[in-house]
Amino acid sequence: MSSSARARRGLLFVVSAPSGTGKTTVVERAVQACSNLERSRSYTSRPPRAAEREGVDYNFVSRREFDERIARDEFLEWAEVFGNCYGTSRRDTDARLAADVDLVLVIDVQGARQVRARVPDAIGIFVLPPSFEVLERRLRARCQDSEAAIARRLQTARREITAIEQYDYVVVNDEIDRAVRELIAIVRAERARGARRRPEWELIVRTFEET
Repeated sequence: MSSSARARRGLLFVVSAPSGTGKTTVVERAVQACSNLERSRSYTSRPPRAAEREGVDYNFVSRREFDERIARDEFLEWAEVFGNCYGTSRRDTDARLAADVDLVLVIDVQGARQVRARVPDAIGIFVLPPSFEVLERRLRARCQDSEAAIARRLQTARREITAIEQYDYVVVNDEIDRAVRELIAIVRAERARGARRRPEWELIVRTFEET
């Protein structure tokens, strides 16, 4: 392995959006289409939903175990959302980034703030629905929540939208294929930044120096 390869470290992307926007679908499809890009699997204290799989969708743990992990400061970030806890493992994240893997965290606004405080160079991406009305239709179409739960999610969405200027990029999920392409374009643009590729281009520049 070259010295430039050893010096490189994966990029950390943070994707947030109101519940029902489709951020998870956008991220999963981008990960499938983009090499060396992985989605981080959060820990959660909530039970699995239909078709969700342990270690694939989430790492499912009891509330007691989740609280114990908080006490041991094992989370890069964590938050309680709609009565359930979600968190990102600090150790898992560090291991993947150290292996030069680009990692995507799909987390809410409060979790994103915690990540930025600990990882200032994390790249924030906010996914928007085309409108509030479309978001409401999508939440109802999922048939997962009661009217009270839908109302709570919509009210939370109004608050989360106010954090949009804290993010580096905004992707509007009005059409899934276009949203996926935009997310992949952001990943590729960040990979190409001169400062991030310095170990690689410095070696090339040296070959142009006069001897």
